[in-house]
Amino acid sequence: MLDQGAPPHDRTATTPASPGLAARLMRRKPVERLVAEGGQGEGGSLRRSLGLWQLTMISIGATLGTGIFVVLGEAVPKAGPAVTLAFVIAGLTALFSALSYAELAGTIPVSGSSYSYAYATMGELIAWVCGWCLLLEYGVSVAAVAVGWGQYLNELLDGTLGVTIPDALSAPPGQGGIFNLPALIVVLLGMVFLLGGAKESARANTIMVSVKIAALILFCAIGFMGFKSGNYANFMPLGMGGVSAAGATLFFSYIGFDAASTAGEEAKDAQRDLPRAIMLSLVIVTALYVLVAAVAVGAWPWKKFQDSEAALAQIMTDVTGQSFWGTLLAFCAVIAIASVVLTVLYGQTRILFAMSRDGLVPKVFAKVHPKTGAPRANTIIVSVFCGVLAAAIPLGQLADATSIGTLFAFALVNVAVVVLRRTRPAMHRTFRVPLSPVLPALGFLFCVWMMGSLSMVTWIVFGVWMAVGLVFYFVYGYRRSRLATGEALAVTAQQ
Repeated sequence: MLDQGAPPHDRTATTPASPGLAARLMRRKPVERLVAEGGQGEGGSLRRSLGLWQLTMISIGATLGTGIFVVLGEAVPKAGPAVTLAFVIAGLTALFSALSYAELAGTIPVSGSSYSYAYATMGELIAWVCGWCLLLEYGVSVAAVAVGWGQYLNELLDGTLGVTIPDALSAPPGQGGIFNLPALIVVLLGMVFLLGGAKESARANTIMVSVKIAALILFCAIGFMGFKSGNYANFMPLGMGGVSAAGATLFFSYIGFDAASTAGEEAKDAQRDLPRAIMLSLVIVTALYVLVAAVAVGAWPWKKFQDSEAALAQIMTDVTGQSFWGTLLAFCAVIAIASVVLTVLYGQTRILFAMSRDGLVPKVFAKVHPKTGAPRANTIIVSVFCGVLAAAIPLGQLADATSIGTLFAFALVNVAVVVLRRTRPAMHRTFRVPLSPVLPALGFLFCVWMMGSLSMVTWIVFGVWMAVGLVFYFVYGYRRSRLATGEALAVTAQQ
């Protein structure tokens, strides 16, 4: 006989409650799931075709050239001859972060770089913030380098044909121009290479990297002939504050190893080759940066670098008294900087690919062309956006905006490697950061210190960018996240 006074069955007693807001924001994506989904996109998969050599060249391609061919004219006026010290400080900061990247790249070999590392260790909101910083880092870096490419193209045209592109079409608004057409062109050229697939892009990049290494060695040989020790007499004219400010500006020159980590899903043996490529490229690039900067400042008074975005070519012309050498360097720089655009653009598309696969940005960025194995729509959208940005924004503002995004992302990577060590100590690692957590802590502190050296305008731009990103996340990504939809389905299935 039924008890008429018994309360009806309470379904909520057996139905799991939906996770609260804090739990949703902190949800982590398991490392095993990240790795299992590697290469999978909408309608196709990325192809594993890159070995250690190609990965190292991608890393060098994304790094070597940016700080030397383009930003030297921005950094020297801040630090004077001590710009060489600024390169060392920026390289040391990059080294601490590179060690953390190497460990995580070998442990979580996926395309998302520090975005994916943060997703596995610190939760979805932090991962989104990191990914949003990477979009700033990569997108603005492409634009910044493209601006410098136009300056060297003018040097080349002047030395060979005696003509230059008018300022109206080779400079952004605010610097005497209407639209920087060369900057747009080089980004679109990078897009064409990327649409052919990762293997074809890597082959073209290797050729371009070889050219720019040869060009920088040639510059050192010729520039040394004009070396004057008196140019180093007032080594630190603006004090240590100027050195740290220059180092912060130059830091975006070291994002190449981050670009290598975005190739995790297209590497043949990512766990073995990614850590090696990251460390090898950083050593090569830092040595060349410091050597070229030392020769350049020795050959030219530091005040002469003000607003000179094609300084190396001009130095070679001044030292030899012949325009041929400056023209030759300008030709090599045109090729060299194009490789930076190509590889950084590659990294940008792969990070968006990973974020799209996780549901945090629209699905169009994860669509893979079945014939080339490349995310075609993603590549076109990113290239057009970066090209327009390069054509409309001055170089100095772009470089500082890139630096702050880079430093923030690197700081998070240093935290992530410590968190993963504590939460998953038994996980197989092909590379381990020595003296952890001391070195990751130093990497984090160096990043914070260099961020503090950037201007208030840069911080305001960064704050606005982050605010826009958080709005986008809560309006779009928060509900469309694949982790969120998976949790919702699990709750519904158990009701």
